[in-house]
Amino acid sequence: MSKVRVNIRCANVGKIRKEKRDGRDKIIVPSATLPDDVVMNGIIYPAAEIEASFATLEGTPAPLGHPTLGGKFVAANHTEAFIRNGIGAYNENVRREDGRVLLDKVIDVEFAKLTEGGKAVLNAIEKGEPIHTSTGLLCTLENTDGKKVARNILFDHDAILIGEAGAATPEQGVGMLVNKAVDHGEEIEVINSYIEDADRELDWAGMRLIEAFDRRDKATVWERMKAALLGALAAEREPSLNNQENDMPITDEQFQSLSAEVKTLSDGMKDIGTTITNAVTAAMKPLVEAQDALINAQKATEEAEKAELVTKVVNANLLDKDAAEELSLASLRKQAAKIVNKGAAPLHGAFNAASDKPTFKLPEGT
Repeated sequence: MSKVRVNIRCANVGKIRKEKRDGRDKIIVPSATLPDDVVMNGIIYPAAEIEASFATLEGTPAPLGHPTLGGKFVAANHTEAFIRNGIGAYNENVRREDGRVLLDKVIDVEFAKLTEGGKAVLNAIEKGEPIHTSTGLLCTLENTDGKKVARNILFDHDAILIGEAGAATPEQGVGMLVNKAVDHGEEIEVINSYIEDADRELDWAGMRLIEAFDRRDKATVWERMKAALLGALAAEREPSLNNQENDMPITDEQFQSLSAEVKTLSDGMKDIGTTITNAVTAAMKPLVEAQDALINAQKATEEAEKAELVTKVVNANLLDKDAAEELSLASLRKQAAKIVNKGAAPLHGAFNAASDKPTFKLPEGT
């Protein structure tokens, strides 16, 4: 079996949020990696191997990009790598859900502001730019029935990517220095992979389709409004009096007749405001009803979510039922998050949560 380093790029999968921990501002970036039995670059990553190894990602560094020295990849807990790529970020709350490894990146804002890379990440987050991630791991490749299978997976880090099109790699990468001196590092093959997220692509296509139908519906509403307005105006409009006969003298009888027609037109114009209002109201009615339906559906969804969160908070003995029901939905979500955090594995490895100064622990056997 051969030993390789794999960089796996993923798109950010959750909403970035902010928290205050021990008086320090933190930014949390949810991310994901390695679905069960995924195949990338011809390599199979069995669910059993992922299950046996995903916990090694807990507490690892979250550098800006994959650390390199001399054009070659190095482990993220390499001292020089931390100096160059560290932005005060680490990985926590690693878990497997629905056949995929999920985790949170914790960025210490004060620490990040001390580095140029950290400032770039904070700036991208404030602008709402997409934050991609890329997992660096070590594994051995086993040939089974002519197929390459990843075994003995060991996670090294989960990097943050800003403005990178693929798994970060200088000249596509030629090797890695594994926790050793630069001149005596072990060079191994580097493989850059990207998780094909078919569901995310399908969601994108579906949303574009919904937007297209929405634009067409709005255009249809406007066409109805326009037709109603033009119909209302046409009903009140009289034929133009601008013709050659207007340049000729008119008799008293013609003048009296014209005056009567003008009066008739004037009387009709008095009601045109009401006519237009009624036409617009009729045309807008379907749109207003649809909007009301959306509002009611959203309200029902939020009420259902609140009821569920109240039950969770009460069952977790955080609050009694009356107190929980008085909280807003946003506050209940925060209380429920505490329940999740209680189950998170303790931090270890690259950063010490009880200290402002990060420390590193090298993997065993290096």
